[in-house]
Amino acid sequence: MAAIALKLYATLGKYAPPDADRHPVTPGTTIGQLLRELEIPDGSVKLVFVDGRRADLDTPLQGGERVGLFPPVGGG
Repeated sequence: MAAIALKLYATLGKYAPPDADRHPVTPGTTIGQLLRELEIPDGSVKLVFVDGRRADLDTPLQGGERVGLFPPVGGG
């Protein structure tokens, strides 16, 4: 089992696990699988960054990455 540093921003913060700074993942787990594991509802994540680069739900994780999840932003 590997680990990632996980940061959930704004309204997603309520889904952050207690071990977010060293969250365990099985190598090969995708961002989409991670969101399901964390029980984050579909459509709640608008932007994903892995190690500071834009990623998508199919991006696999190996461990050691920094993952940032951002919700859609409202405004007017």
